[in-house]
Amino acid sequence: MAKFQRLHPIYSWFSKQGWQPLAFQQKTWEAYLSGKSGLIQVPTGSGKTYAAVMGPIAAMLETPGTGLQLLYITPLRSLSRDIEQSIRRPIEEMGWGLRVESRTGDTSSARKAKQLKALPDILITTPESLSVMLSYQDGAKRFSTLRCVILDEWHELMSTKRGTQTELCLGYLRSLQPNLQTWAVSATLGNLEEAAQTAVGLGPKPAIIQSDLKRETVIKSILPESVDTFPWAGHLGLRMFETLVNALDIEKSTLIFTNTRSQAERWFQALAFALPEHLDKIALHHGSIDVKEREAIEAGVKRGGIRWVVCTSSLDLGVDFQPVERVVQIGSAKKLARLLQRAGRSAHVPEGTSEVFFLPTNALELLEISAFRRGLACGDVETRKPQNKPYDVLVQHLVTLACGDGFEPTSILKNLRQTIAYSDLSNEEFEWILNFTEKGGKCLSAYPHYRKVGLEEGMYRIADDKLARMHRMGIGTITSNAAVRIVYTNRKEIGTVEEGFVSRLNKGDVFFFAGRQLEFFQMKDMVVYVKNTQRKSTVTPTWGGSQLAISDTLSRHLRQEVEWVQQQTKPNEELACIQPILATQNRLSSLPTTEELLIESCKTREGQHLYVFPYEGRFVHEGLGFLWGYRFAKQKQATFTISVNDYGFEILGPKDYPYKDLFSKDFFSLDNLEDDIKASLNISELVQRKFRGVAQVAGLVFKGYPGSRKTASQLQVSSSLMYDVFSKYEPDNLLLKQAEREVLQDQLETHRLAKTLNRLNELSVVWNETKRPSPFAFPLLVERLSSRMSNESLLERIERMKQQWGKK
Repeated sequence: MAKFQRLHPIYSWFSKQGWQPLAFQQKTWEAYLSGKSGLIQVPTGSGKTYAAVMGPIAAMLETPGTGLQLLYITPLRSLSRDIEQSIRRPIEEMGWGLRVESRTGDTSSARKAKQLKALPDILITTPESLSVMLSYQDGAKRFSTLRCVILDEWHELMSTKRGTQTELCLGYLRSLQPNLQTWAVSATLGNLEEAAQTAVGLGPKPAIIQSDLKRETVIKSILPESVDTFPWAGHLGLRMFETLVNALDIEKSTLIFTNTRSQAERWFQALAFALPEHLDKIALHHGSIDVKEREAIEAGVKRGGIRWVVCTSSLDLGVDFQPVERVVQIGSAKKLARLLQRAGRSAHVPEGTSEVFFLPTNALELLEISAFRRGLACGDVETRKPQNKPYDVLVQHLVTLACGDGFEPTSILKNLRQTIAYSDLSNEEFEWILNFTEKGGKCLSAYPHYRKVGLEEGMYRIADDKLARMHRMGIGTITSNAAVRIVYTNRKEIGTVEEGFVSRLNKGDVFFFAGRQLEFFQMKDMVVYVKNTQRKSTVTPTWGGSQLAISDTLSRHLRQEVEWVQQQTKPNEELACIQPILATQNRLSSLPTTEELLIESCKTREGQHLYVFPYEGRFVHEGLGFLWGYRFAKQKQATFTISVNDYGFEILGPKDYPYKDLFSKDFFSLDNLEDDIKASLNISELVQRKFRGVAQVAGLVFKGYPGSRKTASQLQVSSSLMYDVFSKYEPDNLLLKQAEREVLQDQLETHRLAKTLNRLNELSVVWNETKRPSPFAFPLLVERLSSRMSNESLLERIERMKQQWGKK
């Protein structure tokens, strides 16, 4: 009864809306008022935000306070606007007298300055903005009234360095407020206990709130009329754009998801060409487009004026689009969790039914669609693992604290060990980090700007104000390629694009961006000047992100799908569509079961091909391909070419190279695995590339002041010089070792690779000598050719080969 009295204002507002609080919402409120911390996991669109915030608001109404009391951390700036509106609504309607504001990269400098002097009762912010706030003095006073922190979309943050940055900030806030409560919010996580403990830190066991709400996800495939004329490889899917247009209704609000920004641009062009009379109802949305234009598009969707939006992951997360009736996924989403997240954008209400139109971009993706359906029916979803001791994030965090109130080494080490990321941080590692931030380590001690902190009366503080200003401009863990602004010659801003793309442009070149046809005029002071044009486009902007890999959860279902299709007399529509290709695969080679490893070998004019199909994703296959190539070469020396995709890898060697004679169980051995991988790859080049990002996060490379930003090549030269110095004179440098670890763990997924080797060792090997590459092998051949040929010559050659083999 006492808890009900405390929640009375909340129930009153729900009653005014004609709503009945859901069971999981009430459980969360009661758990919060009991002093617990934990994690809320319910389907997208079920009311997680009100579940998370209403408990803290009830406590704030019962015992009013002054200053910041509730901190809401979100991974995307675009989400903060929606969250702020959702929280403001009951406060304003009920006259509760609580002040709600946002603080992100889009907030004006004047507003930020006011907030530092007087924070609102409730603040919505990002991990980066929170770190910047901690870098100012009087942080202990500023956060002294804080009661609760909410971590939104925790599944997106937890496994990244941004998640580690959040862990560190929370650990520091808990040192200021030992009774601070933390609630994480998620929709798609497979390892709930670990995720909850990461959010709340080591200590009391967190509460986990789930619901029995069921959101059905209905997948409808848009199939080609004939799979014989459908691409066997590729990722744009534009061949079927007319089919998609015919399948959709312009009056139904629809989000059309692509996996890359360049793909989104191309699809927007195609839809605009197909429906010129409805151009005002179609929009393009991705993270490079100017924020004001993105906000206008989001508002248009909510009002109903914009009916179709071609988008990327920029709309994956919690922006509330209740009018959206349908979601389209172009190409494989590669992860069950990603598809669930995107599907949840439609029917964004509790127990709604999400409708997803799945448009395959090549024939083999029909297998993935079927695997998605099976995985979702089983309730499977991927796990997310927290980062393990990223030293660069810790270096940045310590300098951040030194810019603010400073830190005492003994207490901060104890605090660090209460986080999951740094729970096993050794004394030696911590001493190295301290020495590096204070003196620059062994190699940089002679340079004053690398001696960032100093010890004063037992507290480490920033060396001078100039270093503090430089540090604040570099706070964050996102180290993507340098972005430059795109503006019209009248200085109206359009968005940003990667510097690497702009560097290839010549004056007069035409490209599509933000749905516009633009002519490049000049680049000056990291700003690209353009003008509208009707001339034919000559280049397409490309961004990173096209190399998504299937998850281990999806790969397991994909293997099962290949076996299942051989056992069914009535396959589903995707498998029925791809049946001719599977029959050809079975005729030319074999369809493996889950207990078999398929290996094919054939000889062409190019040499002797070896095709291996573990179905474990491109990054694992990259590691396996180079590892096997190295182990082959140790027995019989040769030069190999390696190509990979999500289904397998190809090793191309000299003609008549005796793969089968050299193949043995030793290929699956875990002995000397890391040493063999390092020997098989140009590991130093990969580590040097990874070190560039580590150096940026650790503050070793200054990006430059606004208006005079360093170019990507300048940053690369700076980090490369440091890499060479550390490699030669300080090989035990922890940042260097971290870069190597990230290459092995993140890029090559060494842990998953080892798990794969163990699995392959238990399988029976099906070895087939084929006269030509099979349908499963064909995409691998295309992968290799695409790295050496222009698009036009590649497409001509692929079509020629396909026609030639089709006749046979």
